[in-house]
Amino acid sequence: MAIFFSKLKPHHHYVILLLSFTIILCLYIDNSRVSKPAACVNRTCAPDTERTNWFCARFAPTVQLLLNSRNSRLSADVSSWWRGLQNVNRVANYTTLVKNLFQLFPNQEHCSGSHPNHCRTCAVVGNSGNLLGSRYGPLIDSKDCVMRINKGPTEGFEEDVGSKTTHRIFYPESAMDLDNSTHLVFSAFKILDIEWLISAFTTKHITKTYTDVPSTINGNKDKVMILHPEFMKYVHVNWTEYHGSYPSTGFLMVIFALHICDEVHVFGFGATKDGNWHHYFDKTLTPYANESHAGDFEYKTISRLHWGKNLLMYKGWT
Repeated sequence: MAIFFSKLKPHHHYVILLLSFTIILCLYIDNSRVSKPAACVNRTCAPDTERTNWFCARFAPTVQLLLNSRNSRLSADVSSWWRGLQNVNRVANYTTLVKNLFQLFPNQEHCSGSHPNHCRTCAVVGNSGNLLGSRYGPLIDSKDCVMRINKGPTEGFEEDVGSKTTHRIFYPESAMDLDNSTHLVFSAFKILDIEWLISAFTTKHITKTYTDVPSTINGNKDKVMILHPEFMKYVHVNWTEYHGSYPSTGFLMVIFALHICDEVHVFGFGATKDGNWHHYFDKTLTPYANESHAGDFEYKTISRLHWGKNLLMYKGWT
């Protein structure tokens, strides 16, 4: 190699050095494109300090996302917050319940982080009527993960909402059958919800909470993911800022996606162009009103995340 360089003319050395630098730079750029992003660096993309500080003051990269046997012990403040959501005083033993839970369902945080050498794109699909006529279906289905909320259907609405589902979040009162490839992201707002989840896959004896619920559902028990109460409290405190009694399942999924995805695309949240709040599959649900959730505040927060380039929100209209 030394003999080779000695035969080169001086200006050739500069050419080779320039080419070497270019190759190294390209490799660095390529590697940075596919490497797992830092929580408060690559997510914020915006140069001004106000946007960056607002996001980083709320985003907690180490929060427990999913419940498992190793992280199931709740801190006093999380336990107090979560038990405060109970509408009845349950006598169930939480420790025993968790032990039974993870004898049945996966005991690890599967699918809980972005891949180290792939930019994971996620679509979070809400149920707003602003999806009607949007023709977002192909765009939604092009994402690696498509996360749907409660009972939001796809059949008959494929052109606007797509047909692909990799994750669906619900709780007993919004439960539905899932295919074998879909992850159930279970949101337990109360101890009875965890009891129902166990029952739905085993004894099928729980048929009522504060309303009638299905005794069982179709689904792959190896793809069940249970949101950690710590995560739910974190969303309520950091992101909804105590507005409403607790976050909606849709908003929980948006923040969950921010933690596990490299790119988050949000569809079907907010009102329609004429200001009405209703589902794309049920126009009778107008106007939007729910004492438990702060829908307007959640929407404004998602809008600010969009403004700060932490996610991309599609309104269905301009």
